[in-house]
Amino acid sequence: MEKTSANIFGNCLIILLLCITCRTSAQDADINILKDINLNRNKSLDNGMATLTNSVYPISAALPISELVAGYARHDKQLITRGWTTVAAVGTNFIVTFGLKYGVDRPRPYITYPELQPYKHNRDASFPSGHTSFSFNTATSLTILFPKWYVAVPAYAWAASVGYSRMYLGMHYPTDVLAGAIVGTGTAILADKGNKWLQHHRKKNAHIEH
Repeated sequence: MEKTSANIFGNCLIILLLCITCRTSAQDADINILKDINLNRNKSLDNGMATLTNSVYPISAALPISELVAGYARHDKQLITRGWTTVAAVGTNFIVTFGLKYGVDRPRPYITYPELQPYKHNRDASFPSGHTSFSFNTATSLTILFPKWYVAVPAYAWAASVGYSRMYLGMHYPTDVLAGAIVGTGTAILADKGNKWLQHHRKKNAHIEH
């Protein structure tokens, strides 16, 4: 399942690089796709999409908290380590996501295209989608913890649905969502790799000392 997460990350990165390479046509496609999703939406789904998009931060916080609480309650060192790794994944994702937001400083689509019908009017930057990055970060961390298809499929389905909801609600361009998926998946994989590296060197040092 770690390979699945890496494949998702790689495929998203390739698509984003292609979009950047074909910049002019990609920008046209970006707004055209967004308008098609946002302006032609089924408004009876608005509340459901808003609920979906608002589920991200509570779920993203609940995963590391539940891992740590369960780990310390059971005196399970592996689960405790996994919990702190998830905390590192969330923290790294936060830094990268908001670093890009303020570095790129892309205006929200409804500011540039006032005909869009946004869920609400945020004034922060658009690129990348924070909700999408946190949902994919959580899905990847959960899949690494439980490397089973029946965990990965619903986890990534939820994350992808969150990404779609951000376009449905007029809050982000498709490339914002794609970049969010890349950042979220990548930072979770990076945190896991970092944890494995630390564990390897701790065991190596302990072996040398003995």
